[in-house]
Amino acid sequence: MAISLPDARQLSDEVLQALRLRALRGIEQGFTETEVAELLGVAHETVCRWWTAYATEGLDALPGPRSGRPPGSGRFLSDAQARHIQDLLDRWSPEALGIAAPLWTRRAVRDLIQNELGIPLAERTVGAYLKRWGYTPKAPRRHARKQDPAEVREWLDITDPALEQQATREGAAIFWCDEMGVAADEHPGRGYARRGQPAQMEVPRPHLRMNQISAISNEGAVHFMTYAGAMNAALFVRFLGRLLRSTTGKIILIADRLKAHEDDAVEEWLAAHRDRLELVWLPRYAPELNPDEYLNQDVKGGVNAEGLPDNKQELRSRLLRFMRRLVHLPEKVRNYFQHPCVQYAAGT
Repeated sequence: MAISLPDARQLSDEVLQALRLRALRGIEQGFTETEVAELLGVAHETVCRWWTAYATEGLDALPGPRSGRPPGSGRFLSDAQARHIQDLLDRWSPEALGIAAPLWTRRAVRDLIQNELGIPLAERTVGAYLKRWGYTPKAPRRHARKQDPAEVREWLDITDPALEQQATREGAAIFWCDEMGVAADEHPGRGYARRGQPAQMEVPRPHLRMNQISAISNEGAVHFMTYAGAMNAALFVRFLGRLLRSTTGKIILIADRLKAHEDDAVEEWLAAHRDRLELVWLPRYAPELNPDEYLNQDVKGGVNAEGLPDNKQELRSRLLRFMRRLVHLPEKVRNYFQHPCVQYAAGT
């Protein structure tokens, strides 16, 4: 995960002077101006200006203390108020807080600040605050309207930490499980075409599809099974049996409430194997909390990357090749847990 550096304009004169000296020493040691700028978190033009001044007239030519008002003065929100607003943005949707907006836009955040703090701000000012806080506009992820924020919060704050403690106490491994389908006529990427003309993709005439169930751990382990047709209790039990045969010790398996997962036959099998496997439900309508979802997205992007398969055998062969390679790439599996929505499950 990339480390975010503070805006150099917000640093004190003393810290800035230390950065200047380190920048000059870095260039003297053979680093390029670009490399130094990236390491210190300042603009390339700034490093260039420092070096030019030093090379021309020595250390005395470096910039002195800044004039003007101190960083942070004149702001409408105190640090405590800013932290409060950021906490609300991170935890809640606009609708949950009574804001008439589907996303956190500048206008929605403006209304939130007005409602919470009674401080009227212009949208432009709100935009400046959002930029300063590290928020950027981006395409939204799909989010289930039926999702219960309280259930999600309980999962993150209470259930998941308790499961981690249980796993440590029992010497168990935690796995996240999910199903997916890969179609031969799907490709998530984009293609170039002339202006005004669509990018075209030739697809096989029959609709070819192969399904897979998988389970991954934050230590990089992955287990999977392909199947045709819809998931049912018999297939799920078969996968659970294969999972136990390929592992040792107890497993805590986290999955969604798919109908096949809650079948009586599954409950009967779990009762007979309670010493080896415990099934735990994710919050309803919260697929973004499952790290295995991000494996699924990777598979869909990689299986058809070299062209669309012509038949089901080729589609299955590509899926197996992708997954068998993934089995030997634990670091890649661990990277699925670095998505912002599932970093809670990444462990230490």
